[in-house]
Amino acid sequence: MDGYRLVLIIAADVDAERLLRLLGERSIPATKLSSSGGFLRRGNTTILSGVEEERVEEVLELVRRECRARTELMPIQALPFPDLAIPTGPVEVRVGGAVVFVLPVEHFEKT
Repeated sequence: MDGYRLVLIIAADVDAERLLRLLGERSIPATKLSSSGGFLRRGNTTILSGVEEERVEEVLELVRRECRARTELMPIQALPFPDLAIPTGPVEVRVGGAVVFVLPVEHFEKT
């Protein structure tokens, strides 16, 4: 039982499918949950992965590589606060990236 971690990854939908494929190719178990939220209210995917402690860094490296933050130009009307819209052209916003939590596992069972 010792040495297991639950890695909880919240990633943009656009990055999550590729990440899930790579986790599967490395025989890293992963469960996909649809989620939403965030500044632009875009779709997110929450991925749960229970792994041995020594594989946590491997998972984190995949997340860092596949879920990079980037900027996109968006029309000001697409932002969630149109009443404050002063610029008339597109605005640069940060998208993508991931939030990762690594939690100790007290107990788990496979049946």
